[in-house]
Amino acid sequence: ANLTLVEWSNLTPNLWEIGLTSTALVQGTATYTVNANIVMVLDLYISTGSPATDRILLPVSRTDYASYPNKTQQGYPNVYWFNRLTTPTLTFWPVPDGGGPYTLNYYAVRQTQDAEFINGQNVEIPYRHLDAFVAALAWRLSQIYQPGAAGEMMKLSERAWQIASTQDVENIGINIYPILSGYYR
Repeated sequence: ANLTLVEWSNLTPNLWEIGLTSTALVQGTATYTVNANIVMVLDLYISTGSPATDRILLPVSRTDYASYPNKTQQGYPNVYWFNRLTTPTLTFWPVPDGGGPYTLNYYAVRQTQDAEFINGQNVEIPYRHLDAFVAALAWRLSQIYQPGAAGEMMKLSERAWQIASTQDVENIGINIYPILSGYYR
């Protein structure tokens, strides 16, 4: 059961695992420890002022961060590096200055809780994923107990996952409005 949940976590960010975390940033502190169960940061923004004004920060790679010549430069942070260690960290550049207070807010994907079927507890998945979970377990067990049926069980598992995962999305539209007037003067 836990291996199935691990596989699902590796396939896509599951909506039921996303949560918002907030913490205060400290002047002169570039790196902050993140809860060890965080596996991916989706959106990160800093709030400042009253009423609060939010500014989204963009992620950079390890190589990008390494290329910054002055890693102690202070200012309003505008990028972050998420280092996916065993105990993950977030590092900001520029380093938060005294212009705050700054509040860090980020939506992150956490690790799925282990399946513990003690005293009738349920696995931590939404209702719409139950069929996919049962099919995935059946496929994994068939590899051990009915190897001849594993191929068919895998197809059923993949189909059930496809149905469930296509419903695990934010249902919003996208609008693209080209502004071409500046190009044709």
